[in-house]
Amino acid sequence: MTSSTEPYDLAVIGGGINGCGIARDAAGRGLKVLLCEQSDLASGTSSASTKLIHGGLRYLEHYEFRLVQESLSERERLWALAPHIVWPMRFVLPHNEELRPAWLIRLGLFLYDHIGGRKLLPGSHMVDLTKDVAGDVLRDDFRRGFEYSDCWVEDSRMVVLNAMDAAERGADVRVRTGVTSVSRQDKSWRLTLTNHETGQTETADAKVIVNAAGPWVAQVAQSSIGMNSKSDIRLVKGSHIVVPKIFDHERSYIFQNADKRIIFAIPYQTNFTLIGTTDVEVDDLADGKKISNGEIDYLCDAASEYFKKPIQPADVVWTYAGVRPLYDDGGGDAQQVTRDFVLERHGPSDGPALLNVFGGKLTTYRRLAEDVLEKLDDCFPEAGKPWTDSAALPGGDFPTQGFENLCETYYASYPWAPETLLHRLTRAYGTCVSDILDGASSMDDLGQHFGHDLYEREIEYLKQKEWARTAEDVLWRRSKLGLFLTPDEQTTLTDWMKAKHVEPV
Repeated sequence: MTSSTEPYDLAVIGGGINGCGIARDAAGRGLKVLLCEQSDLASGTSSASTKLIHGGLRYLEHYEFRLVQESLSERERLWALAPHIVWPMRFVLPHNEELRPAWLIRLGLFLYDHIGGRKLLPGSHMVDLTKDVAGDVLRDDFRRGFEYSDCWVEDSRMVVLNAMDAAERGADVRVRTGVTSVSRQDKSWRLTLTNHETGQTETADAKVIVNAAGPWVAQVAQSSIGMNSKSDIRLVKGSHIVVPKIFDHERSYIFQNADKRIIFAIPYQTNFTLIGTTDVEVDDLADGKKISNGEIDYLCDAASEYFKKPIQPADVVWTYAGVRPLYDDGGGDAQQVTRDFVLERHGPSDGPALLNVFGGKLTTYRRLAEDVLEKLDDCFPEAGKPWTDSAALPGGDFPTQGFENLCETYYASYPWAPETLLHRLTRAYGTCVSDILDGASSMDDLGQHFGHDLYEREIEYLKQKEWARTAEDVLWRRSKLGLFLTPDEQTTLTDWMKAKHVEPV
């Protein structure tokens, strides 16, 4: 067993959106940071979201006005920080008179338009579904609706970009590295780290631990740190289905259901429609890894209440599920449990402190990270001030509304590459596209072709800069190209990745 000689200020356990956001914020304030993720970045809940940066329109019904306001204020900010992976999306809500009165929806949308500091996103308005193209695929009894704005995000890429920026600012990012035990020293914690790829172990000391393990937060607190949390979490599974494209326009739908829940139907990866999500309480994390047949039926039936052409389970081409670690606020049904976060701190400023992170949502991860550092400010009196509200994530250093202009720049710079490939790369990497393509002058220079528009040069970038180790990392978290590669092509990539494993720089 080896030992790290220089202690860390902060050790973050968990490589999801909260852990990576906290590591980035802390590193940018000058702290020496260690981030440990037992698997791949975003391998849990953070890659299983509905992929929205949104205020949560339905949270207004539960009177969570502060959460909605804070979330809405983050929409345009995150769009500005990462305009390659975040972009505006319009949502159409067909009005079902039996579920909610029109005046209540108008009131909710009025609040949604005005309490979050909206500047660039267009506001809400009524939609005549008998004339608007959005009504063409809906059942004829839906004659009017409402339209409003939120944003879309490539969730797992948001996680990776935060980790990249943390590393660029000095953080030590360890993937596939578990914290197997923690012991209290005089003024610090001693962590035992196990690399799951090599089996090697080492120890590292840190003044403060932040437990941002998501659904595993209580398990890590108890089994690794040996401390029972004072707070409880509720494990709520959210599942999604992907079906062949249902509609051709770029807007999404939000559907009200008789059980008072809502689901979304969203354009996805050009050729598909994403439908979700469910809210199913689970007792065991193992139960949250896979969608159930009942959930598939639920989503198909709920969407079929609105679309003219019913959705059948046989239409489903892909599914995913994740467990939300929601703070137990004593709410009733799973859908009523708060999506807000709670921070629980143990320990004095002059000794080893521990902070557990409960709950939270993708949209407010940056604010959560700021609150974590504020709650620990007495531990790090010389740390810098908040800074993440205006610092672009890697690849996002171009104007908020300048994505198409950036694409045009790459079309001119790399005329030998198909525009469809360049558009996809720009969506994924923004201004970092040049790190992948510079030096190439033809498609042959991109190396081995693995199917669709995936080439060796992109994979090398993902391995060296984004900690990708396996075909799954590449196809389902760094991208969604798994929807397009055949099983044989995926096997070829799997074998190639095993043979060409390279440590990230």
